[in-house]
Amino acid sequence: MPKTKAVTHADLSPSRPRSALSSKTGLFLMVLTILCGLLCFILCLIAEATRSRVTWLSSGTNEDGKEGKYECIYSGSGKTPLLSAASAFLGLAIIMVVEHGYMLYAITNSPPSVLLTWEPHDSASAKSLKWQAAIFFVATWICFAVGEILLLIGLSVESGHLKNWLRPKPSCLVIREGVFSAAGVFALTTVFLAAGLYLTALRAQRISQDQENVRREVIEAAVLYASPPISPHLTTIPRENPIFRENQNEQPSVLVLQAALSKH
Repeated sequence: MPKTKAVTHADLSPSRPRSALSSKTGLFLMVLTILCGLLCFILCLIAEATRSRVTWLSSGTNEDGKEGKYECIYSGSGKTPLLSAASAFLGLAIIMVVEHGYMLYAITNSPPSVLLTWEPHDSASAKSLKWQAAIFFVATWICFAVGEILLLIGLSVESGHLKNWLRPKPSCLVIREGVFSAAGVFALTTVFLAAGLYLTALRAQRISQDQENVRREVIEAAVLYASPPISPHLTTIPRENPIFRENQNEQPSVLVLQAALSKH
């Protein structure tokens, strides 16, 4: 006979959906977010190292023997820092939208989380998680906005001299030193704050699941003890040998007939 496998409680419990924060998809997106943040940081450092610089040159001396006007020349066309900053700008924006969109989708399609409700009787750990999530969320988007603004400023400056950058000009606009580096630091801080927000939401979801399991067990126990005991149902069983009683009834009549015949 084929072997049968026993059914356990884990088999009967509902399986965890793929969109949950603790699934492999959520972990993969979080690791991808951190890696993209590191890549954006490296691209910002490349943009900082290759940013355009200005060299001032004198146009000569006047007839009076005084020095002429000064003109500036760019050190490069700015294509390398422009591409690096543009890649960091788009990469950070895309990964933030994808990561926060997935977190929002996972939270809304999961059991009610302690982060979505504020009740006076919440535990101290639940209130602490709510404050942590709020701080992580606000700090993440502030760092993201500052980093994107710095990158956008760098893009606008570096794109202004793609052509005729060797021609002397009376004025030259360049990005200040450290702007791209600061943008990279804000980008790296953004992804780490997003990771902290993800871990906080994951802890809140686990607390919500534990509370839901406890609430379900309490309800099941209350229903079990509150229900009245079930009385046994009595059923009548028919006689197994009804012919036996009929034979007992016929036996006295046969004896009376034999006694009457013996008298005659």
